[in-house]
This record gives sequence, structure tokens and C-alpha cells, in this order.
Amino acid sequence: MTLPLDILMFAALIVAILIGYPVSFMLAGTAALFAILGWMTGQFDVGLLGALGQRVFGTLTNEVLIAIPLFVFMGVVLEKSRIAEELLETMGRLFGGIRGGLGVSVVLVGALLAASTGIVGATVVAMGLIALPTMVRNGYDPKLASGVVCTSGTLGQIIPPSTLLIILSDVMSTAYQQAQYEQGKFTIETISVGQVFAAALLPGLTLVAVYIAYMMTRAALKPDSAPALVAAGDRPSRQEVQRAVLPPVLLIVAVLGSILGGIATPSEAASVGAIGALLLAGVRSEGNGRLIVLGAAALGAVAVLAGIFPVRLQRSDVGLFEWVIAGLTTGLLALGVLAIVISIGKARQRGILTPIVTNTMTVTAMIFATILTASVFSLVFRGLGGDARVEDILHSMPGGPQGALIFVMAMIFVLGFFLDFVEISVIVLPLVAPILILMGHDPLWLAILIAINLQTSFLTPPFGFSLFYLRAAAPKEITTGQIYRGVIPFIILQLVGMGVIWLLPSISTWLPAQIF
Repeated sequence: MTLPLDILMFAALIVAILIGYPVSFMLAGTAALFAILGWMTGQFDVGLLGALGQRVFGTLTNEVLIAIPLFVFMGVVLEKSRIAEELLETMGRLFGGIRGGLGVSVVLVGALLAASTGIVGATVVAMGLIALPTMVRNGYDPKLASGVVCTSGTLGQIIPPSTLLIILSDVMSTAYQQAQYEQGKFTIETISVGQVFAAALLPGLTLVAVYIAYMMTRAALKPDSAPALVAAGDRPSRQEVQRAVLPPVLLIVAVLGSILGGIATPSEAASVGAIGALLLAGVRSEGNGRLIVLGAAALGAVAVLAGIFPVRLQRSDVGLFEWVIAGLTTGLLALGVLAIVISIGKARQRGILTPIVTNTMTVTAMIFATILTASVFSLVFRGLGGDARVEDILHSMPGGPQGALIFVMAMIFVLGFFLDFVEISVIVLPLVAPILILMGHDPLWLAILIAINLQTSFLTPPFGFSLFYLRAAAPKEITTGQIYRGVIPFIILQLVGMGVIWLLPSISTWLPAQIF
């Protein structure tokens, strides 16, 4: 009787991660160890490792993944420029006059920051430092306040642009192509990042509506848990609201609008977001604000001119008009570059340039290290017959395709208690997604269900990252037990939201069908 090395390999990886070893090292180390064991026992063909170089090269040349460091940079810049603080203070004053109003403002700020930064940790820490003390000081139930802050921060994983959605789009696209190959189709369709972004937009807003409805209902049923805060005289002026809300909204429109409108690829839109965030941070600094605004407007004008009057000076029939447009475009570009240089200089003067670059490189390196080593793990796991075993398990589930999907979603939910979303996305999903698609599940709908499930992993103890972020930022009077108990209702709301998307697939499939 031969040992089931594929099962032992997966179990060994989980144990190693739980012990606390770095994930990327464990992925590669476990793969190497079980490749040797499989070769020694005759269960693994070492010739399969010859495909490893091609896999690594394919990952590093994947244009979809180029967007990850750019979106991370955009989020880090917005975090360091203190936009979250101003948003929270303004929205808190705007909605604080009603019961549950500050909780509603936290949800709305979480949604705005999700669509402009997509970084969970930055959002949770900012709201934990600013909103949570205010909520507790004014009589909010500490458990409710902790829960809404943790949960609103996780919206950055489901509302585009999101690193999770970019990784999911790449994984689901590969799974969709693999499923079509196994069906004997040679005219292969793919799933783009834009389609996944469009599919996630309405479900993300649905979750926002569910959170707000819960806050208002809780405030109505238990007024003492979410009292009104601010007197009418303290309400912000229209100019204050516009100053706080307009910049992130413009950035959201520029990034998401260019992707969903088909104007730019996700990587191009990510570069727009990165430059836009840098200019936005420069405008918020003292001095030269108008020049930076003019530079941003100049770059926007260049984009419009390039779309209306595409100039090719190498052509032989170039006339005076084309030369005038080329000269105008060059001048506008020079103004835009000057604005970028000034913004970089301001970031350096404020001492935030080095943290921005360091944080961006750290997060990017972590994500790509996990993706690359996961490709090593999946190659060995498949070589040991793990993919065939997973397929047999799913096909043997009672209830057919729906039963298999319930089993996979339950497994992802449980794994979310212990593993990070990147680890689940690059280790588990490549094994189960092709099989589920072959069973007839829509890949976009499936991607959004999984995204909501993975978003929940940020809230589930003991290793929910939002819980750790809030624990580090929360006041001392907020206990860890209160934080953990506070997220339980919101975990249930997450499951309710997942159920809504399950029962009404059109919420996730309608918008992509209209745009693409």
C-alpha cells in the first residue's frame, strides 16, 4: 500500500504555516521535500520539474499581475497623505446627528477608501485610531464599534480595484481556459480583470447596503448601543464635504471608469491611479498646489487629445495641424511631468517618500513570492495525483454541482480561519476552480462568491488580519474579547450577503454582460 503523499503534502503545509514559518518558504520547502519522497517511492516523475522555469517566466511576464504593485503604490500614497483621517472626521460630523450615524459614516468611508486604496490594513488602522475612540467616548457599544470598523476595512477586498480581485481574475481565467480545453474547445474564451471588477462592483455595494441597514436597525432597536453624536451646529459645510469626498471620488472615476469604459487596460489604469494618488498627495501639501492641479489637468488633456487627435509624426503626410497638436501635447506633458516632480519632492520633504516605496516593495515582494512558490507547490501536488483526488472528492459530493460548490465554499471558509487570502487563492483555487467550472458554474459568479468568502477570512479568529490591525490601533479600554465578539454579527452578515449573491447571480453577472 502506497502512502497518499498528496494528502500528506497538503497537511504538512497547513501544519508548517500554523507553526509560524514564512509561507513562501514553506510552499517551496514542502514541494521540494515531497518531490524527493515521491521520486524515492516511485509516485513522482522528476521530469515534471522541467516545467518550473516556464511557469516562473509565465508569472513574471503576466501583464495582469503588473497592476498589483501599481495599485499597492496608489493605496500606500493615499494612506500616507492622511486622506482617510479627513474623510472620517468630515463624514462623522455629517452623519453623526442621527442614531447609528457614526457607524454609517465608518461604512461609507470604508467603501470610499476601498475603491481608492484597496488596502485593508491601512483603512482599519486609520479608523481604529480616529473613529473607534470617538464612537466609544460617545456611548457606542464597544463590540458594535469594533465590529463595524473591522468589517468596513475589509471592503477593500471586494470593491474594485483590489489586489484580491486581480489575483482571482488571473486564477479564474487560467481555470476557465483549462476547463474549456478539457471540454475539447479550441476557441478559448478568457476572463479579464475588467470583467471581474465589473462583476464585483454591485456585490460590493450590496454588502455596503447590508452593513448600513444593520447599523440603522441596531440603532433603532437598541438606541443606547449607537446614539446620536453631533449637534446640528457642528455639521460640516458643503465646501468641507467636497474637499474631503471629491478627491477620492475623482480618483475612483479615473481608475475604474477607464477600465470599465474600455479606455485603458487594468495595468494602464493602475498607473493612472498611482500618478493620480501622488498628485493628490502633493496638492494636499502646502505650496504649489495650483501648479500641481494644473499639471493634473494637463495630463488629463493629453489623454483626451490622444484619443481625439492621434498624431503620428513619422507619417509622410503630416501637416501643420498635426504639428500644432504635437507641440501642444508636448507642452502639456512637460507641465504634467513638472507637477509629478514637485509632488515627489513634497513627499520627500514630508518624510513619507521612503515609507511609501518601502511599503510598496514589501507588499509586492510578499505577494509575488507567494505566487511563485505556490506554482512550485501546485506542480508537485499535481504530479503526485492531487488534482485527480480533488476531482474525485468533488464529484462524489452529494447534491451534484451545488453540493460540490457548498463543500468548496465551506472548505475556503474554514481555511480562512488559518490562512491568508493570497495563500488560499494560489494554492486551493487552482485545484478546485476548473472542476467547478466544468460542472457548469459561471466563472464570474463563482469568482465573486469566492471573493466574498475570502473577504470574510479577514474577520474570522484566530488569525483574521483585520482583528490584528484593530487590536494594534484600538484604545486600551477595548479588549480583545470585545473585538472578537464584535465581528460575529458581521461575519453572519457576510454569509447573508454571500447567500444573496448565490440566490441572485445576476447581481454579479449583469454589469459585465452590459459592458463587455
